[in-house]
Amino acid sequence: MRGINEARGERSMRVSMLAGAVALGLVAVGGMGAGAQPRAPYTPGPHNIELPADWQARFIRYATVDKADRKIIRHMYVNPEAYAATRAGQPAPMGTLLIMADTRARLDAQGNPLLDTSGRFIPEPGWIALGVQQKEAGWGEGYGPDQRNGNWEYAAFDGAGARRNVSMNSCFGCHLGARAQQDFTFTYWDHAVARR
Repeated sequence: MRGINEARGERSMRVSMLAGAVALGLVAVGGMGAGAQPRAPYTPGPHNIELPADWQARFIRYATVDKADRKIIRHMYVNPEAYAATRAGQPAPMGTLLIMADTRARLDAQGNPLLDTSGRFIPEPGWIALGVQQKEAGWGEGYGPDQRNGNWEYAAFDGAGARRNVSMNSCFGCHLGARAQQDFTFTYWDHAVARR
């Protein structure tokens, strides 16, 4: 009797292990877990990027830049997984998602930005625009050498997070022309080097 129960237990354990292996295989091949939708094949364009609903609560703000020419403040964010895996002087890891969130600077009666006690612009509440840069394996294929930014794509959203259907050519051109040797990033590369 004891031998039958042991055999049943071993068989049950093997079935459980097989089910677990199959589930892991499905996740590894195509990233599909229960209820997940398969990702469409990659085609170049901003449609590949989705703005995470929880980015304001979850992402890490790594830099703030006052833009005097436009009287705005740029708040730079990165997803925490990429932040943890980033190494100074190395390309950003696949899965890096950078968000540039702009706010207006508070102005005085003459239209000049007001400054806080540290000499920085004081932000008005609310975002006015969001620029997103994301890096994934296989992305960038299909762009010519005059435009391709490695594995990066770009997208634009309004302050409320709605997609803006605008050309990303200026993003590609600026990053390619100025920062190709810094993995096509500006503040994030510099931040990674500085935080060594």
